[in-house]
Amino acid sequence: MGPPGTNPPADPLRSPGPAPAANYHWLADGAEFFCRLQRGIQVARKSVRLEVYIVSDDGVGHRIRDALVAAVRRGVQVRVLLDALGSHETSNGFWDVFERGGGELRWFSPLRLPGLPIRNHRKLFVVDDRVGGVGGFNVAEEYSGDGVHRGWADLGLSLTGPAVAGLAEEFDRMWEAVAHPEQFRSLFRRGPRQAARKLTEEVELLATGPGRSPGAFQTALRRDLAVAGDVLFAVAYFVPTWSMRKLLKDAAARGARVRVIVPGKSDVELSRRAARHLYGSLLRRGVEIYEYQPQILHAKLYVTEAAAYVGSSNLDTRSLYINHEIMLRLTGGQVVRRAWELGEMLCSRSVRVDLRTWKASRGFFQRLRDGFAHWIIARADPYVARWMVREPR
Repeated sequence: MGPPGTNPPADPLRSPGPAPAANYHWLADGAEFFCRLQRGIQVARKSVRLEVYIVSDDGVGHRIRDALVAAVRRGVQVRVLLDALGSHETSNGFWDVFERGGGELRWFSPLRLPGLPIRNHRKLFVVDDRVGGVGGFNVAEEYSGDGVHRGWADLGLSLTGPAVAGLAEEFDRMWEAVAHPEQFRSLFRRGPRQAARKLTEEVELLATGPGRSPGAFQTALRRDLAVAGDVLFAVAYFVPTWSMRKLLKDAAARGARVRVIVPGKSDVELSRRAARHLYGSLLRRGVEIYEYQPQILHAKLYVTEAAAYVGSSNLDTRSLYINHEIMLRLTGGQVVRRAWELGEMLCSRSVRVDLRTWKASRGFFQRLRDGFAHWIIARADPYVARWMVREPR
């Protein structure tokens, strides 16, 4: 048995009767995530909800699809919601056997204008309204290892108890919205965005979508950062806004320890270079930056003394203002302590960036290249997205 609060006393997927009590199980790598997801689908009796950005046409994708097909044949209601861009390689024939058997499949934002820039980057699952989960994992081979010897490093959270109903409702909200694409117009108008939802005393659901004002995730994270004395982020795509950078710098300036773990190598090289453009100003203000070494880092974990955040959102303009994302904010003492343990584990496998060495290693063309990458991600991408989804006046 793992650390307190990380493992349920009995398997809730196999336990009949009333819904299990609240419990939280951190999914520390892809191997554990896929094992848990597949087992959940295999023992589902009533329903499976799966929402994910990428399902790949590879061994892992086939394994999960086949488990979904078998569930449909048992009479389970299975709904799968995919992003049309992220899962484009499985759009032709991959799902035929699933749909012929009675499985329900919907695609978020087919690949045509004006909705092309807006993507559904969320990842969540709910089985029998008893167990749910969120995280950074897509359904693809590269996520299936331990993040050290094989496969990308990622994290997620599985939970039971009253909060699962909130995850199911959030899936259903997006499921219905996809059937009415007119709801995705006027996405960049100024004004309030979807508010945070308190699912239990310990769990807050932060669902965000496109908009110009700060979303629920940003608002909650800013509130925690403003009073934090210890901060640890592990984030795949770290290109924070000016205001978020200021919060990190201010926290360090008042004596808080602020650590940010970013990829030493990335599947999106442009993002890695854009992040490096920001290193100097953050390091000078006392923010500690670490580059994860063993594999590609894809995690999205944000921890302070008060709370832990886990889900699909990176800390860049696309996640914060353009994509649909989902995060959970957790405040229970045991679940937050386990989040710190996982963050420290990632940090121990990373190399700290030293300001003096960093400055000495940066030539003019490297700085120019990284600055251009930052401009594309922080400025050009949101501008083009707003232009492409603009509406006639």
